[in-house]
Amino acid sequence: MDCGETFSSVIKPATIRTVLSLGLSKALSIYQLDIKNAFLDGEFKGTVYMYQPLGYRDPDRLNHVCLLKKSLYGLKQASQAWYKQFTDYFHTLGFSHINTDHSLFVYRQCTSMAYFLLYVDNIILIAFSDELCRSIILLLSSKFAMKDLGPLSYFLVIAITRHTGGLFLSRKKYVAEIIDQAGMSSHKPSLTPISPKPKLGATMSIPFVDPSLYQSHVGALLYLTFTRPDITFVVQHVCLSMHDPWDEHMNDLKRIVRYLQGTLDYRLHLYPSSTTTLISFTDVDWRGWPDTRHLTLGYCVFMGDNLISWSTKCQATLSLSSAEAEYRGLPMWFLSRVGCETCFWNFIPIPQATFINCDNVITIYQDGNPIQD
Repeated sequence: MDCGETFSSVIKPATIRTVLSLGLSKALSIYQLDIKNAFLDGEFKGTVYMYQPLGYRDPDRLNHVCLLKKSLYGLKQASQAWYKQFTDYFHTLGFSHINTDHSLFVYRQCTSMAYFLLYVDNIILIAFSDELCRSIILLLSSKFAMKDLGPLSYFLVIAITRHTGGLFLSRKKYVAEIIDQAGMSSHKPSLTPISPKPKLGATMSIPFVDPSLYQSHVGALLYLTFTRPDITFVVQHVCLSMHDPWDEHMNDLKRIVRYLQGTLDYRLHLYPSSTTTLISFTDVDWRGWPDTRHLTLGYCVFMGDNLISWSTKCQATLSLSSAEAEYRGLPMWFLSRVGCETCFWNFIPIPQATFINCDNVITIYQDGNPIQD
């Protein structure tokens, strides 16, 4: 009965891009590993019973149940049991996890350093030398059934290509699947992902006949924003109508798919960078949502030359002018989102404070002169 809570050992997207950027900048070895049947390695402290599985039922004891000694796939407790089993062993090897992202482990020993990113049973290992990588892989193999996939090339449906000028993160195959699922392979590509006309409200002309289909397409696009910052804003826009989509909202979604059809080869490029200085850009769309006139806030964060974090979200704040919207949005957005994300990068030596760039002159003046507040 004690299975109300769920847990998933996943790494934050911004952490993955940050660590990959560090690995590129320092010319580190980057490998990928996979744990076989990871959830079966977890051990329970409590008592869990299950019905006799099909094919293994005792005809003489049909009313008997099985007492689980280890974790099993399909249980809500399985992921947490596996994570605890893994971390307990990893801490004995000298690794420590980052407090603000428990799926990132760091190893420091004199001049040796390694980063270990855990996404359920998929692993990225970044170390200062091939010898350190091999020794860590050997220790893991002695404890878990593991497969060494070699240099990082494919992770979380992302094709990763390393070259002399950096690293490409591409989801071309996944984009093609989205287009096929939407049945729009033969449609004409769109030059832009959103119409320049005024944004749509929550109530339009005709409700869409299949809301679950709309929600399924939006969910697929949300997962794509991991490597496509150019569609983050428009995907957030169509997300606002997931609870009650109309035909016009579906047309907006189809326009995004047609835009993807024309930008199938777009990739996120990470460069070797000599600096770890963080620079952020923020902007506010005053009265961005037509029905409620709420703010739409967005930001992106660069570490050196690399774009490592971005987001956009509709806020519950109302403002009387664009200057007020910018002034409210800049500190609120940065402290709640950008600030939180930069705080968990405490494993990075950041030489100076984070720069925040805003395009509203009044906001900059007011921020420098609090008497005007």
